[in-house]
Amino acid sequence: MLIASHNLVSCATFIFQTRPKPQELVRKYLFSQGFRYRKNDARLPGKPDIVLPKYKTVIFVNGCFWHGHEGCHYFVWPKNNAEFWKKKIGSNIERDAKNHALLAKLGWNVIVVWECELKRSTAEETLNLLVHCIVQRQSYGNSD
Repeated sequence: MLIASHNLVSCATFIFQTRPKPQELVRKYLFSQGFRYRKNDARLPGKPDIVLPKYKTVIFVNGCFWHGHEGCHYFVWPKNNAEFWKKKIGSNIERDAKNHALLAKLGWNVIVVWECELKRSTAEETLNLLVHCIVQRQSYGNSD
């Protein structure tokens, strides 16, 4: 099947106008600010989305639904099969808390960025605050 060139251009335009996944958005911003990181390091508890060894910081970019972001209007308990979802999301929340505690015990600074904080209206502020938190941890971490 052949696609007319004007249809192909409009399809490509649509694809490139969509926003990247939340983790990708955070990674690209950090890279643009000069941070170098590892992705999904399986050697650490919880396999953090972003690991900044130089700053001894890990970042989890959590989806509001899957990680039970209380108080967020993007997180609503499903009505269908409610028991299953309460168990599933509850176990995700417990696992996250356990992994964050293990990482803190190992001396890592744990930062959680919620998907809702990366929406168009708040993304710039969130990303600037994220950089500030990473850098502050570095300056305070050396004074122990």
